[in-house]
Amino acid sequence: MITVSPAAKDYISNLLAAENSAEGSFVRVGVKGGGCSGLEYQMKFDTEMKQGDEVFEDKGIKIVVDFKSLLYLYGTELDYTGGLNGKGLTFKNPNATKTCSCGESFSV
Repeated sequence: MITVSPAAKDYISNLLAAENSAEGSFVRVGVKGGGCSGLEYQMKFDTEMKQGDEVFEDKGIKIVVDFKSLLYLYGTELDYTGGLNGKGLTFKNPNATKTCSCGESFSV
């Protein structure tokens, strides 16, 4: 399961509204090789489901992840940070054993 914090829910909802996103838009999250720690997070708005996608909904936000990425992201919470170290969506991933300082990559 992938969850969304209340702050991330508000941020994502505002982004979807501001971008006049298409009906049925959702957040697609995934993982690809790269970054300074070995694996890199991916996130975008999407409207098309793909074979093998897993769907989660939390606090009214629909999150879609491919099966391979789910192996690395299961239990992750999407959060929003507005602090001095940067602001935006972050991944709180309990599976990560090492993360880079920018929070965009990790290893398991």
